[in-house]
Amino acid sequence: MKLGANSVLFGGYNMETAFKHIAMAGYDGIELSAINGMSEHLVLDHWQDLADDIKELAKTYQLELLAMEQPSRDINQMEKAFQAAAEIGIPIVNCGPGGKSDDESAWPEVIDSLGNLSDMAERYGVTLCVKAHVGASIYNTPTTIRAMEAISSPAFGIDMDPSHIHRAGENPVEAIAAVVERVKHVHIRDCQGDYQVGPDESQDFDRVVSGPKGPGQPEMQANGRGNIDLVGYIAVLHANGYKGPLNLEVIGAKEYSIEQCCTIAAESRGHMQASLQACGAR
Repeated sequence: MKLGANSVLFGGYNMETAFKHIAMAGYDGIELSAINGMSEHLVLDHWQDLADDIKELAKTYQLELLAMEQPSRDINQMEKAFQAAAEIGIPIVNCGPGGKSDDESAWPEVIDSLGNLSDMAERYGVTLCVKAHVGASIYNTPTTIRAMEAISSPAFGIDMDPSHIHRAGENPVEAIAAVVERVKHVHIRDCQGDYQVGPDESQDFDRVVSGPKGPGQPEMQANGRGNIDLVGYIAVLHANGYKGPLNLEVIGAKEYSIEQCCTIAAESRGHMQASLQACGAR
């Protein structure tokens, strides 16, 4: 597995700062944030102006470009994301599922949209991944499996995030085993609390950080701080031959000091490395 971090952790700083400190923490690669409002890193409206700089930063800091995160399913934004990924050399584009939990009327549009976007991703030679997300149509293991059955494109994959599965009231270790055959990307972070999330949960791309149903403050999202068995989670991935990205995604740190962001990155990377060593993956 390749250990990476989403640059959104350093969303309050410029892109080079993210590259520099993610490299200093010992990661193998980086996931570029194209999340409006959370960062000003890979801004898709002028990605052409950023492409050469990104390639140079990856070379300078010796970080593999593992993925990009762009939450919207808007077809124009997604085409920009695919174009940028193809030009820059980013193999995976992660997006959100949209829709609403347990709303059958929303399901056909979500699946049609993801299917069409997968076809577009295939034309650009990249992979589209989607994760179960609190409040969305795809929000737990059964709905993830349902999406897997509905979308057969080889350019479509599952992005598994244990914090969302945990917040859906499931055991992430059991959940990953059920869908691992289609997992092409993993977002990872810890999460405190044990609760069942209802369909009314806000799905504004995790902008609600704190509170009883949020993932917690950024420092509490660091791997090892919460209630998720991330060691067991990574062991299941290894046992099933997963060799893709394992990207830390910590949100809500835009106002944090650089020291705070670096601490979260380093602490989480140490836990990820130890988890890999514990299961014989490194």
